[in-house]
Amino acid sequence: MAATEPNVPPAAETEERVPTVIADDVHIVYRVYGANSRGNPAAALARMLRGQRRGPRVQEVHAVRGVSFVAYRGEAIGLIGSNGSGKSTLLRAIAGLIPPERGKVYTDGQPSLLGVNAALMNDLTGERNVVLGGLAMGMSREEIRERYQSIVDFSGLNEKGHDFMRAPMRTYSSGMQARLRFSIAAAKDHDVLMIDEALATGDRMFRKRSEARIREMRAEAGTVFLVSHSNKSIRDTCNRVLWLENGELVMDGPTEQVLKAYEEHTDAAGPRRPKQRVRKRDPENAR
Repeated sequence: MAATEPNVPPAAETEERVPTVIADDVHIVYRVYGANSRGNPAAALARMLRGQRRGPRVQEVHAVRGVSFVAYRGEAIGLIGSNGSGKSTLLRAIAGLIPPERGKVYTDGQPSLLGVNAALMNDLTGERNVVLGGLAMGMSREEIRERYQSIVDFSGLNEKGHDFMRAPMRTYSSGMQARLRFSIAAAKDHDVLMIDEALATGDRMFRKRSEARIREMRAEAGTVFLVSHSNKSIRDTCNRVLWLENGELVMDGPTEQVLKAYEEHTDAAGPRRPKQRVRKRDPENAR
């Protein structure tokens, strides 16, 4: 299926649209060194005795293939696709963490990547991590002090009389860590905020708060990217969707239009059933 262009607004509206991210024919290639290095030990020993050196074998993984799009201020854009389709890799390229092999990424302002797997200081308390996280995002100590209580309240970690903010992060569940991480990131007004599966963790009440906060950030003229396998979160949060498969942009357009095509595609493919192991019956015990 060829990539489609999103709906283009009237000329008067187009003049007011401010681009925040431009991806121009972006290709991302990972190189895995030492791939398929298992060989014949005797042959390897013979090469060593003869003084022959065999260089490391390199396997290339073309994770993103020629993706182009323009994101505008005020948009919330969902990224969908099967596992390994290049969604998270594309976000990391937008954040400047991975250099493109070919093509360019242009951003207006500093993109911030929020991922469920981002490292936390496990030996520090939640309180100290709020300070460090705020400083890492460029907030001043005064701004952190002003917003500290709202961060705690949003995370819900001190509800029901539990003072988890004074406990080390290693005592937190993965859901609690994700909730605090999102709460810290959401306390700052971002030019471009990228969320990788952050809404997939946490209870229903916290997901509702997260989705409401993303809508607020859209209203505050930021741009939000959301990677999620939950079509409901995409529908509740995003007004535009990019669909990637095998590193290629399959479709780009309004949320409902793209999700409908994606759901029809996945329904047609059907779930993959694991192969069942067939036990051989012992003919002596067969009846």
